[in-house]
Amino acid sequence: MSARSNSNRGWAIGASLLACALGGTPVAAQTPSKPAAAASAAVSRPAPQNSALDAPLFYQLLIGEIELNSGHPSAAYEVVLDAARRTRNELLFRHAVEIALQARAGEQALAATRAWRGALPESLDARRYQLQILVALNRLEEAGDPLKAWLAQAKPDQRAALIAGTPRLLARATDRKQAATLLEQWLASYVDEPATRTATRVALGRAWLAAGNAERALQLLQRAATDDPAAAAAAMLAIELMAVKPEAEVVVTRYLAQGQPDSGVQLNYVRALTQSQRYGEAAQQLDRLTQTDPSLPAPWLTLGALRFDLKQPGAAEAALKHFVELVQQPPAPAAKADADDADDDDAGHDRGLTQAWLLLSQIAEQRGDLKGAEAWLAKIDNPRRALDVQSRRASLLARQGQLPQARELIRRVPERGSDDARAKVLAEVQLLREFKRWQDALDVLAAANQRFTDDADLLYEQAMLEDKLDHHAEMERLLQRVIALKPGNAHAHNALGYSLADRGVRLPEAKSLVQKAMALAPGDPFIVDSMGWVEFRMGNRDEALRWLRQAYAARPDTEIAAHLGEVLWAMGQRDEARRVWQDARGRDATNEVLTETLARLKVSL
Repeated sequence: MSARSNSNRGWAIGASLLACALGGTPVAAQTPSKPAAAASAAVSRPAPQNSALDAPLFYQLLIGEIELNSGHPSAAYEVVLDAARRTRNELLFRHAVEIALQARAGEQALAATRAWRGALPESLDARRYQLQILVALNRLEEAGDPLKAWLAQAKPDQRAALIAGTPRLLARATDRKQAATLLEQWLASYVDEPATRTATRVALGRAWLAAGNAERALQLLQRAATDDPAAAAAAMLAIELMAVKPEAEVVVTRYLAQGQPDSGVQLNYVRALTQSQRYGEAAQQLDRLTQTDPSLPAPWLTLGALRFDLKQPGAAEAALKHFVELVQQPPAPAAKADADDADDDDAGHDRGLTQAWLLLSQIAEQRGDLKGAEAWLAKIDNPRRALDVQSRRASLLARQGQLPQARELIRRVPERGSDDARAKVLAEVQLLREFKRWQDALDVLAAANQRFTDDADLLYEQAMLEDKLDHHAEMERLLQRVIALKPGNAHAHNALGYSLADRGVRLPEAKSLVQKAMALAPGDPFIVDSMGWVEFRMGNRDEALRWLRQAYAARPDTEIAAHLGEVLWAMGQRDEARRVWQDARGRDATNEVLTETLARLKVSL
């Protein structure tokens, strides 16, 4: 279709919508009908009504649309706004505002909202548009009037919901602290009203959190949760606060302990737990959610992914297959419409099926069912995940002794830019690591680091491979470079500190590095494990045991289990050490750290 035909089509749609707004009905082509059907339709058809779209107005709107499609938005704005004033038509006022916004004419858009409010004082949309435009223009002091009028005019049973949405309306404010301060003033009359106090305190808490004042947000949250412990909105705010105020989590756990919690709260809590790598607790929450509402697909997918990461392939496979079954059921009409309107990402494109099929393929591969693994991959038709699919196929080839062909398969994946090229490098390195081809992987990364100079992620991966080859001096040099490039990289601090502790050298420096990592990523179980290992190497066994128990409770990983078992063994708690090791070996019998630990301590399980 040519540019001209696109323009004409846009005008036709706009004119049709405007005609509808004024009471007219666009004429559609109709096929001749039978006389009887025509008579029946005539009986049931309501009497025709005159449209407000008279000839002068029609031509005025036609001129406005022509001006707009000819690249003259200012003239179109004036024409449409004049028509809106004369007809007092809400859709025309909105159209005038949108013309100005598309032309980035903020003052004109604001003027249109003021005219809109003057003509239609009861219009909620006029106030909402005016408020949003004032915020976008960074004129916050003027935003109070439309906001307060909007809330005052709202129906009492809708006011709490409108208050809950106010932080989103202010999200574009450049001065978040000023926005929170002003919002607190504007909502002062609602903060003690029983019907609105919870929504108000949660909204203010969210605004202060956005402004960087987590302490004030926590105070507001605690008041809201005290007044209404069953408020899902308060629990949602608590989840947002957990990252900076861990004590907010008690609001979440108390909410979840009551009755039937909102599934959205449970899923957001699971996300927060997984981001903190508290996988065991996240899986427990998902188990509860899938039991109380087994028809929800999303929890089954997340549960499957978590069980897979926790080395529980049987439970992972069952959850993933249940997810696939739920998603592939024919959707209800409303759900189908939502899916049709969804963005073309993984969630909208296949509703998570790609991720499920990839995980199911890995599970089949791990148990040696290569044919079954390929069958799962064959189901995937998602161009955005082409590298993931080919990486899994490459792994299947490598397991059949065709490593060169496997590497070539990854290299042939098309690239759309430098990010794709980097991703291919990391995929090939991961393949080589999987098959313990340390030097080959190191060669790939060394070449990549010549192409992508000072890429912190690639340098970190190269450092980890140098460690595998016992090139400790080079590993240290690379990790120090990563820290210089990205001082906030918790993993680089942790890796260097752990390496020093594991070798029993420069232990005070090792502890300092791990402490820095803990400050950068509080609660990360692998960093907590490193701190336990540092303390053990320094002879502080009680502290080591405390840290390692905390790490293992958060994430029952095999390497953490190896360390915890060794500390328990050294402290004479050998029965518990054996239980920890046996449990870990049941999940991952080939883990190198566990195998080396048992061999060094001469323990037979």
